[in-house]
Amino acid sequence: MNRLVDDHRICEEILRASGSSFALPIRLLPAAKRQGTTALYAFCRRADDIVDDAKDLVEARHSLDTFASATAAALAGEVSVEPVLRALADTVHRYAIPGNTIDAILAGVRMDLDQHAYDRVADLDAYCRRVASAVGIAAIHIWGFVDPEAIDRSDDCGIAFQYTNILRDIPEDLGRSRIYLPAEDLEACGCSPDDLRAGRLHEGFDRLAGRLVDRAEARFARAAALDGMLSPDGRRAFRAMFGVYRCLLSAVKQAGRTIFVRRVKPSKARLLSAAALTVLAGPSGLTRGHA
Repeated sequence: MNRLVDDHRICEEILRASGSSFALPIRLLPAAKRQGTTALYAFCRRADDIVDDAKDLVEARHSLDTFASATAAALAGEVSVEPVLRALADTVHRYAIPGNTIDAILAGVRMDLDQHAYDRVADLDAYCRRVASAVGIAAIHIWGFVDPEAIDRSDDCGIAFQYTNILRDIPEDLGRSRIYLPAEDLEACGCSPDDLRAGRLHEGFDRLAGRLVDRAEARFARAAALDGMLSPDGRRAFRAMFGVYRCLLSAVKQAGRTIFVRRVKPSKARLLSAAALTVLAGPSGLTRGHA
């Protein structure tokens, strides 16, 4: 039992060191649910770091394969040498998290090794479902939900959050030779990947930014219904996360075409204010872009 306490403490240290915008919302959960959500976050962070920190693709693929095998073994009841995987297995079993969500998360991380661009919106949505929606669906099993439709609304929420991450991180992703903007959107707005890489911004990029933001806002509008489907303590964490991400998207919208050359970074005070407002008032007032 003491080792499991230490395992969860290591997960807390990973969350604290990450500087993640999820850290504050997770703190709003009661102790047991906070512990489980932190273990889920630490697992996702470990998987991401394997891909992002590897020296080359061969090393990344090998390390991810090893991690995926170790994850499957831990979830099957084998004793793991990794504290994060021991904490994850404890969480998955305690809250009956569907195993396919964990598989999907790893599959999404693997996509970053093999796919650096997307042709269609549907292709991008499939990626978002793996790296983000699957995390949200796992999380609401920890938090508690009262309506099976919560699964669909978590899907919308994950896509909304991941769209926001993509729009915020365009320059950083370009530095890693990744373009998450669907080719069909670029073409429809008269933009090209070469223009994007060279920073040749013209009026088409205003249309592109607006098109992408509108799509994210539509997902946020549908995701807002999740608020009424969660346990009271889960609702607090959801509202805080929703407020932070809706604030990020608002900053992206205000930045216009500059999102293609400069990472959007709202102040911490602005993010905290948005989180507090949403915790108190709920998400519905923020879905129209007034975060």
